[in-house]
Amino acid sequence: MIAVQGHEGQKVAVLGLGRSGLATAAALLAGGAQPLCWDDSPEARAKAEAAGLVIHDLTRSGAFDALAALIVSPGIAHLYPAPNPIIARAMAEGVAVDNDIGLFFRSWATADWDGFDQTPKTVAVTGSNGKSTTTALIHHVLQATGRPTQMAGNIGRGVLDLAPAENNEVVVLELSSYQTDLARALTPDVAVFTNLTPDHLDRHGGIGGYFAAKRRLFAEGGPDRAVIGVDEPEGVYLANQLAVGPEDDRVIRVSSGQKLGDYGWSVFARKGFLAEWRRGRQVASMDLRAVSGLPGAHNHQNACAAYAVCRTLGLAPRDIEAAFHSFAGLPHRSQTVADRAGVRYVNDSKATNVDSAAKALQAFDKIRWIAGGLGKEGGIGALRPYLGHVTKAYLIGHSARDFALELGQTPHEICETMAAAVAAAARDAAAGDTVLLAPAAASFDQYPNFEKRGEHFIALVEALPG
Repeated sequence: MIAVQGHEGQKVAVLGLGRSGLATAAALLAGGAQPLCWDDSPEARAKAEAAGLVIHDLTRSGAFDALAALIVSPGIAHLYPAPNPIIARAMAEGVAVDNDIGLFFRSWATADWDGFDQTPKTVAVTGSNGKSTTTALIHHVLQATGRPTQMAGNIGRGVLDLAPAENNEVVVLELSSYQTDLARALTPDVAVFTNLTPDHLDRHGGIGGYFAAKRRLFAEGGPDRAVIGVDEPEGVYLANQLAVGPEDDRVIRVSSGQKLGDYGWSVFARKGFLAEWRRGRQVASMDLRAVSGLPGAHNHQNACAAYAVCRTLGLAPRDIEAAFHSFAGLPHRSQTVADRAGVRYVNDSKATNVDSAAKALQAFDKIRWIAGGLGKEGGIGALRPYLGHVTKAYLIGHSARDFALELGQTPHEICETMAAAVAAAARDAAAGDTVLLAPAAASFDQYPNFEKRGEHFIALVEALPG
């Protein structure tokens, strides 16, 4: 656990008692603060009280008297589409509002570091798509090469639940826009921006607010190195804002599909080959096509970002390449779960929006596509350019019939349920086909989250005869 610094002897309210909220309360207590906890859910309050935490009703009169700060869980809106009433009240009364990410960056470094030979470092990864895979891949490479490392944030455990730093350790954090938007301290040593596509727009008041939340990691934090995906205009803009000129190697530009040889430092992938360029010449390369845990161009962008981070941490190209080959990938993200009679079954349940589904559809040939769920605004019409590899679509969930109207000439079948879709796709599939779950929709019509949806798909595949 990271003991929170800067709030010794103070009363600090914690709003939201999920995983990160409970870890925050414990870390505040360890740092000498008095955490006062609240959640709208009686069940969450009971769980916190059973853990010995003090419940403090933040809705009552006088609840903010003598509070030094309000620490907010990331899922609670603080500005758009409307502030949570408790947060609005805290801001109106002048109580500082922060989150666990801000507390982490204020508390990670301690006096113990004076005795280390090598200062610990923090890598923070943000973006719309690929940040979980990029984070996990960096962490995996560090583990494989023997570097002390921990992983937390939007993946795995809460940041304040990490163990105190070791000599030469690297903490790798995945940070969502919800986390970067509110944190009062953001000071990573290396910051990564993968890409930007429309998502969470209601939470950020539009695409500009969404990008601004991501950009805070770089503008507020001033990282020593920035790894920027430049396949979208926002990434090009961000790289330009951070670099003093094209030769500035504090900014490492990465791309999947473009050659980026005219910069101080760049890493790009084309036709399955990764290349590292410095000051106008190639210094290293690797073949990504045989890396089974990173299929498709979108994963090659993730590989470029992870490679760039590992290089700036001093790892050799041959060691990074060897570690890539032992990376199994993440559950629910282009995850191969079976190969039966030459038919590959891939779980990409995390593809909850059109852009991530498009990337999955480009990664495979001869696709039998399971899609649908709780569709998002705009439908799936934008996926039509990527349906060339789709042999047939099997549609499930609330939006199945709406999706069917947008598929044009692509053959499809309304299956309603995952069980029916898997059975139908398996019935039709032949050797060389890929049965791909890439829903392009949220899961909440039939499942509590995308993980449960993916787990159901895996269970159904495993139960297929043969």
